[in-house]
Amino acid sequence: MVTMTKKRSNKIKPTKGELLFDFVNYTLIFLFILSILYPFWNTLLLSFADQNEATNMGLRLWIDDWSLEAYKYLFKYKNIGLAYFNTIFRTVVGTALGLLLCFLAAYPLSKKNLPFRNFFTMFFVFTMFFNGGMVPLYLLIKDLHLIDSLWSLILPVAFSAYHMVIMRNFISGIDIGLEESAMIDGAGQFTIAFRIFAPLLKPVLATVALWKIVGHWNSWFDSLIYIQSPEKQVLQTVVRSIISSMSVNSDAMEFSQIAGSTLHSANVSAAAVLVTIGPIILVYPFLQKYFVKGILVGSLKG
Repeated sequence: MVTMTKKRSNKIKPTKGELLFDFVNYTLIFLFILSILYPFWNTLLLSFADQNEATNMGLRLWIDDWSLEAYKYLFKYKNIGLAYFNTIFRTVVGTALGLLLCFLAAYPLSKKNLPFRNFFTMFFVFTMFFNGGMVPLYLLIKDLHLIDSLWSLILPVAFSAYHMVIMRNFISGIDIGLEESAMIDGAGQFTIAFRIFAPLLKPVLATVALWKIVGHWNSWFDSLIYIQSPEKQVLQTVVRSIISSMSVNSDAMEFSQIAGSTLHSANVSAAAVLVTIGPIILVYPFLQKYFVKGILVGSLKG
């Protein structure tokens, strides 16, 4: 009992200054989190609100009447389903191809005994600072007969020198003894690369995959340039067309007469935002635990 009493008495009680410091920190953190979450919550409420509540939305935490009219109007838009499929196809294939190409370049460049290693590294890094520009790229896509093809949205951005450098530095930090042990057992370079090194690259692969996914999902300008058929447009381009058409009918009364008496243009805009960012929000939690480690190790080692 005496020992327990001594242990309790040895605890250092925080001073008033420390308590005040903690209170201020927690308050600032709470306000910061609130400033991030509330705009998203407000957009969610706006997408489900009816015309009357959307007109007088203001700062609110709840709405009285919930409506799906904005989503019904959005998904009735022509080619919205095909646009969703095209975006998913572009994101999945583009991310997988990008990871494969980056790994195939980063793995050999991580070997210090590779001939002309520095030359090839600088060759890739050079493209991070200089490029041909929009017009030469368009002419190249045209000469390759990729105009009006989904591959024109995937192949030009399949390889990223920045992602390759991050992955290369991460691989350089792995113990070379693993490779030497595998070679003693008779494993070839492809076996070592894909069966030994690849499973150890989950943090950097998840990091690069997240960058690729967000980049492909949010991209719309290349689709606007290279894609001519409406049924091949991606989701972001179609949503842009919807919002552009609403801006023409920016007056609330005029838009409600076109879309329906229970619908406001702000409802459709909010629904379009949630439809486009929804899949990214669902994917991010599964990759977030690898994200910080992948960036930190990949940017410092090597």
